[in-house]
Amino acid sequence: MQNSPFRFGPIILSATLTTNILNPPTTTGGVGAGTPNAYIILRHVRWTNKTGSAATFSHWLGATGANAAGTEIFGTAFVVEANKAYDWYGYMKMKVVDFLVGGSGTAAALTIEGEGEIGLEI
Repeated sequence: MQNSPFRFGPIILSATLTTNILNPPTTTGGVGAGTPNAYIILRHVRWTNKTGSAATFSHWLGATGANAAGTEIFGTAFVVEANKAYDWYGYMKMKVVDFLVGGSGTAAALTIEGEGEIGLEI
């Protein structure tokens, strides 16, 4: 099955660390063909600091609106210098049960955006 290019954002991060940032969509409908669900393969994520002061971000991968211990990903209070960006490159598959949640230590200081692929899983 072929995936399609995908991007999200840019999204301004709030100071609420349980904010849902990204989650693959579900599909519904049809008869007798099962229920396929989308998945996302993240390959790049960028955090950009648009302010003159350092700012931090924290993200978790897990349930909606949750930041449970042991599910930290991409950084916990990770510092992005003033007027700079931080890039992550890798391969992370997200299923419909996976939510990327998090925020910034300073409201409206950082934006997040990313690229990858989106596909269907039956």
